[in-house]
Amino acid sequence: MGAAIYRKNYIFQGRVQGVGFRYHARSAAEYFGVTGWVRNCYDGTVEMELQGTLEQMEQVLKVLQNATFVHIEGMETKEIPLEEERGFRVR
Repeated sequence: MGAAIYRKNYIFQGRVQGVGFRYHARSAAEYFGVTGWVRNCYDGTVEMELQGTLEQMEQVLKVLQNATFVHIEGMETKEIPLEEERGFRVR
């Protein structure tokens, strides 16, 4: 029996645009086997959705928190309904 799958929406504030955040996110998501997407927002934040186990999502977040030049000052998160998708996209 496998671990439960969740989907979460994240909004990151801080120094998160122009520092490779989205590409770190894609690399980590692919490495840890989660699906979803990430995009820059007009207000300077970055929005991301991840779908996978809680452990997989925590691993992706650790990579982002330790990424060079990225400085996350705030993060909002909420659980959302699962989606049918394959892979992780940078929007």
